[in-house]
Amino acid sequence: MKRTIVNILAAIGAATVAAVLFAATVGLAARLMRPGVPSPAVLEADLETALPEYVPDEPVAKALFGEKATLRDVVEALERAGEDRRVVGLLARVGAAPLGMAQAQELRDAVRRFRERKKFAVAFAETFGEFGPGGNAYYLAAAFDEIWLQPSGDLGLTGVLAEAFFLRGTLEKLGITPRLDHRYEYKNAMNIFTERKFTPAHREATERVVKSFASQMLRGIAEGRRMTVEQVRALVDRGPLLGPEALQAKLVDRLAYRHEVYDKVKERAGRGAKTIPIMQYLQRAGRPHTKGKAIALIYGVGGVQRGKSGFDPVFGEVVMGSETVAGAFRAAIRDKEVKAILFRIDSPGGSYVASDTIWQETVRARKAGKPVIASMGDVAGSGGYFVAMAADKIVAQPGTITGSIGVLGGKMLTTGFWQKLGITWDEVHEGANATFWSGTSDYTPAQWARFQSWLDRIYDDFTTKVAEGRRLPKQRVLEIAKGRIWTGEDAKALGLVDELGGFETALRLAKQAAGIPETEDVKLKLFPARKTLLEAIVERLRGAEPEPEPDASTAVLRRALQVIQPAARTVRSLAPARGVLAMPWP
Repeated sequence: MKRTIVNILAAIGAATVAAVLFAATVGLAARLMRPGVPSPAVLEADLETALPEYVPDEPVAKALFGEKATLRDVVEALERAGEDRRVVGLLARVGAAPLGMAQAQELRDAVRRFRERKKFAVAFAETFGEFGPGGNAYYLAAAFDEIWLQPSGDLGLTGVLAEAFFLRGTLEKLGITPRLDHRYEYKNAMNIFTERKFTPAHREATERVVKSFASQMLRGIAEGRRMTVEQVRALVDRGPLLGPEALQAKLVDRLAYRHEVYDKVKERAGRGAKTIPIMQYLQRAGRPHTKGKAIALIYGVGGVQRGKSGFDPVFGEVVMGSETVAGAFRAAIRDKEVKAILFRIDSPGGSYVASDTIWQETVRARKAGKPVIASMGDVAGSGGYFVAMAADKIVAQPGTITGSIGVLGGKMLTTGFWQKLGITWDEVHEGANATFWSGTSDYTPAQWARFQSWLDRIYDDFTTKVAEGRRLPKQRVLEIAKGRIWTGEDAKALGLVDELGGFETALRLAKQAAGIPETEDVKLKLFPARKTLLEAIVERLRGAEPEPEPDASTAVLRRALQVIQPAARTVRSLAPARGVLAMPWP
């Protein structure tokens, strides 16, 4: 029996070694046969599609996202190309990208740095919003040195609008009663269920965000188009503009179709110039930050929950699991090679307990001598701010939605709804508070008082940790908290953020904190690491489920989920909220 086991293990070992050697040989041959980067080359980028912040290392996410570029892919490709003499320019398709303000700013910064290397950048749009707004896309395009628009296209530059829907009337018709409370008046996600319109606090916070966004957009466009802010504001008030009107107003440089743009760009690039898709370029040229002292890169993306990070195909969302992220911090702390940690966050918040678990690991990392730099994406609010607040430095874009230091919770009383359907409920219980979580029983006075104490405890813990992490007086934190959201620009003025910028700024601060010279390159080491080839082979040898090959059925699934996801998110919004540090921007 022992000999049989030994033989089996030997066979598995031999098969593993053979598979690794075969894969290495194939990989080497592929690299030797792989075409290089043409010279001169023009990078070709499609910025009219969503750029995910992070794609989890799991089959469903990979199948749905395919080979889609992430935000970091585009930023790093432009960084590498900026130093590559073979690359002379950038041609990007823009126009209707579902970009948040901070994402647009991250891309604008990358394009500006690319242009500073004496390289040209041309943006082409079929239209900036077809019977719809195109402000964010045009704001991004304004960072390029030329903007080309299709003759039939328009410029939907009409200002900034924030709308919020309210479900109180609907819930009343359904017989559902919200029994929710919050800390404090600016924690406005609850208002969706309890109000018919903005409360004064809700309106005040929203108006401030809209004004900040509008100011940032006007300044960015004015800078890019060499105009005054007043001139841009006057043009916005005239919008939307037809293509010829946009040309006359000098908001676009030329009206042309795609083939004409490509011909002119190649002509500008020089004899023999070829275009190369940005992801293909990144694969051939290689990423930056692969050599030198190690800085850990940890992603905290999506709603915060207990358990593992992953991808929810029904809602089409990445989720930040405290088990995964906390484990990544522990691994980075143990890794002697790691000199600092860059924590990239894009999250509206979620579970208080899960947020606290991750917060504790950031504290432990700092105590272990591993500086932590938090870099915020589009949103880092509530629980998304909680996980960042103990970092050595916090970096946000001017348009990052952050803050929302508060808590909400409660339940939905559904008895009236069931009665409308002819369904009645009855129950027996043992324990004075057994009905505390029931949706068919209201809180007793004692339970409501207990619930209030629970909210107070969470709010006090949150604000105390903000004061400690940000080195602010507790009274000052209480003044700027109350559940209120801020743009990154305002958050910096309030002391909630240290610097404005994106990934590059955070990396510079991480090097600085680790004592690494600014001119010295570093290796970004992802935690948790992607599965290596050997790990994938071993999983298959052990009988693990193989990853599905992309085919026509994957495309059908992707389209089906795109239809299902909006409805699923709406239904989820009706669920009871328990212990939530979440939803800063309804």
